[in-house]
Amino acid sequence: MTKTIDFYFDFISPFSYLAQVKLPDLARRTSCKIEYWPIDIPEAKIAAGNYGPSNREVAPKIKVLMADLERWAAKYGVPLAFPASFACADWNCAALYARSQGRAEAFVSAAFRRIWGLGIDPRDQNELRGCAEDVGLDADALCEFVASPAGHGEYRKARTQAYQRGVFGAPMMFVDEQIFWGNDRLDFLESYLLA
Repeated sequence: MTKTIDFYFDFISPFSYLAQVKLPDLARRTSCKIEYWPIDIPEAKIAAGNYGPSNREVAPKIKVLMADLERWAAKYGVPLAFPASFACADWNCAALYARSQGRAEAFVSAAFRRIWGLGIDPRDQNELRGCAEDVGLDADALCEFVASPAGHGEYRKARTQAYQRGVFGAPMMFVDEQIFWGNDRLDFLESYLLA
């Protein structure tokens, strides 16, 4: 039986970007499928009872975090550029549309490349439209979904279900009852899947 990796991510998360760089190949090597579930990290933290400041607000932590990000990007051989903003809710919602069209992996990969590889401004709807078109999605339909009450409702439902499951940050990967948090846990995830 094929196992499923439930991948919880937020496009504001550079560590989710790094996880997505490796996760599709890991899934293929282990004959698994990935289900993509967007969340809202600040909301997830609060839902879990974590009212502390954002990493961006803790100067000593951000310095180390930045060095780690650069190290991981170099290790994976991918570009890393901070986006012009962290307004990614539309992109997260769009991932659900891509999922409904069977294009989640392609969209999530392309979106992360734009946001964290190129450092685009996620507020730019032309970037969102271009990303949709690049992966074979109808950009008009995707943007209509993102702007619609139905789209907002789907995104809210996905977030609520994630928090009820115990998601408190991103990236998080769930397989069976096992939880793997962070791109640095991918080796543990692969070992579990191959056991």
